[in-house]
Amino acid sequence: MGMKLSEFKFDLPQELIAQHPAYNRDESRLMVIDRKTGEIEHKEFKDVLNYFGDEDIMVLNDTKVFPARLYGNKEKTGAVIEVFLLRELNKESRLWDVLVDPARKIRIGNKLYFGDDDSLVAEVIDNTTSRGRTLRFLFEGTYEEFKTKLYSMGETPLPKYVTRPVEPEDTDRYQTIFAKNEGAVAVPTSGLHFSRELMKRLEIKGVDFTSLTLHVGLGTFRAVDVEDLTKHKMDSEEMFISQECADRVNLAKAQKKNVCAIGTTALRAMEGTVSTLGQLKPYEGWSNKFIFPPYNFQIADSLITNFHEPMSTLLMMVCAFGGYDLMMEAYQTAIKEKYRFLSYGDAMLIK
Repeated sequence: MGMKLSEFKFDLPQELIAQHPAYNRDESRLMVIDRKTGEIEHKEFKDVLNYFGDEDIMVLNDTKVFPARLYGNKEKTGAVIEVFLLRELNKESRLWDVLVDPARKIRIGNKLYFGDDDSLVAEVIDNTTSRGRTLRFLFEGTYEEFKTKLYSMGETPLPKYVTRPVEPEDTDRYQTIFAKNEGAVAVPTSGLHFSRELMKRLEIKGVDFTSLTLHVGLGTFRAVDVEDLTKHKMDSEEMFISQECADRVNLAKAQKKNVCAIGTTALRAMEGTVSTLGQLKPYEGWSNKFIFPPYNFQIADSLITNFHEPMSTLLMMVCAFGGYDLMMEAYQTAIKEKYRFLSYGDAMLIK
């Protein structure tokens, strides 16, 4: 019998949902959990140095968040409509898959105007879900001019649980320092704790870094609404694992070195493309892999991750990796010790 949704329920006090990042990236708190002994330690993130050594490898997700949240005005009524860009469907036609809010006001054929001068216009050409729409942006210039225009009007897509307005610091802080390949609407949060100084110190210690790309979509955060987890369907997310990344991870595994997934996205990406011999394979395409207990992980030996919401697919994956009982105990400890939760919150190392 598989696990049920209700088994991942816990009370998360609102005041523990981090509204701002730590002053310095690598000075958030770090809970260290030993899967073998069940021991839980309380550290600072930069203490992660003490748990890795020569030729261990950290697998980063180098996706880059783009300014996905825009506000437009509906033709005739002028009603303010939030448009959340999900993914580009067609470059030439300027087609985008988006979420709109409030959705009930937007129908096929409606036009939306963006910018103080209404200089960017979009037409609704399809209804994909109750909230989802396909927009065609009407723009005469080059593709580069269009992207520049579109992004200049967008803002950093902080999650809704960050209830304060977006601030200038968010442009930098809601992005990892190694972000490279644009396409995510949410940041791979565990990567936020890495500063340049810390990465340099890890490199001096002999720790290797490699990157894959998984463009985090909103599906990662979509609520699970079925009690039977086998019936939940994840939204697809685009991912890329290079031959170089696969080779370096497989070499580390062959040498019995510690392969650490930096975040649930890196963990899920690696598990999404494993050979029958337990090797990481290069991959380019889409993945909708949903991991929940019980699950036998084949690549990562350790995981760095933030503290997640109750009943979320992220919590389920962490419980699959760390063991359900130990992880739920760790979460209760985190609440008692007032760790900060979610994107701008603290981290845990599960080893």
